[in-house]
Amino acid sequence: MTETRSRPARSRLAEQVRPERPFARFRWTVTLVLTALLVWSSATVDASWGRLTEAPGRAVGFAQTLVANASLEPLGVALEAMWESIAIAWIATLIGAVCSFPLVFLAAGNLTRGRVKQPVRQLLNVFRAVPEIVLAIALIPFLGLGPVTGAVAMGISSIGTLGKLSAEIVESIDRGPLEAVEASGGGRLTRLRWAVLPQAMPEIAAFWLYRFEINIRVSAVLGVIGIGGIGGFIAQAVERNVFERIGLGLVVVILATMLVDAISSRLRRRLIEGPSPAAQARRERASVAGAEHEEDPE
Repeated sequence: MTETRSRPARSRLAEQVRPERPFARFRWTVTLVLTALLVWSSATVDASWGRLTEAPGRAVGFAQTLVANASLEPLGVALEAMWESIAIAWIATLIGAVCSFPLVFLAAGNLTRGRVKQPVRQLLNVFRAVPEIVLAIALIPFLGLGPVTGAVAMGISSIGTLGKLSAEIVESIDRGPLEAVEASGGGRLTRLRWAVLPQAMPEIAAFWLYRFEINIRVSAVLGVIGIGGIGGFIAQAVERNVFERIGLGLVVVILATMLVDAISSRLRRRLIEGPSPAAQARRERASVAGAEHEEDPE
C-alpha cells in the first residue's frame, strides 16, 4: 500500500524537477537563424574558406623557415624589448587598480543606491567598451607614440574591467559582518575597513594579477603600432623579413608569458586559498618551538 502511494509522489516530483524539452520548431528556428548569420557574415567579409585547407601547409613552411634561420645573436635585444612590454603592462595594471578601486564601492549594489550605482557602472562600461588599440591610436596626438601611450590606453581599459569584476566580488560578500558593524554603530568607512575589505580584498588582488597577465599580451599587440616592446621588435623584423628575429621574438614572448602566468597563478592561489597545509604546519611547529624556548631559556 505504501509503495503504491509513493509511486505517484515520485512521478510528480520527477515531473516538477525534469526540465521541459524545447520545442522542435524552436530548435530548428535557432539553427536556421545561426546558419543565416554565418552565411551573411561570410558574404560581408568576403571570406575565402578555401584558404583554410592551405593554412596548415603554409604554417609548416613558415615554421621550417624560422628554424632554418634561427639565431641567438639578437637575444639581448629581444629580452630587453620583452622587459619593456612587461614594464608597460605593470604600469597599466597599476593605473587600472588605483583608479578603479574607489569606483568599486560606488558600483556595488549592496553598498550604494541605484542613483549612484548606475552612473558609475555605465562609466565602467564606457571604459571597457573601447579596445586598447583604438584608445592608443586616439591618444597618439596627445601623448605621442611611445610606451606611455600604450600604458595609459591599457590602464583606461583596465579601469573598466577591474571595476566591474571587483564590484561583483563586493556584492557577493557575506552580509553578516556588515550587519554586525552596523549594529555596533559603525559608519561607512568602518564598514568598508572591517566588513568589506577583509572579505573582498584577496579576490580583488587576484583579479589585479590576472589583468596584469592580460596586459602583457595586449602590450605585445600594441607594439605593432609603435609603442615599443616585443611587439615592435617582431613588427620590425616582419617588415624587413629578418626571420631569425621573428622566430626569436615569438619564442621569447611564449616563454615569458608562460613564466609570468605560472608565477601569477601561484600568487593568485595563495591570495584566495591561503597558505598550503605544509606551510601552515611549518608555521605551527615554529611557533611551538618559539614558545618552548621562551618557557625554558636555559
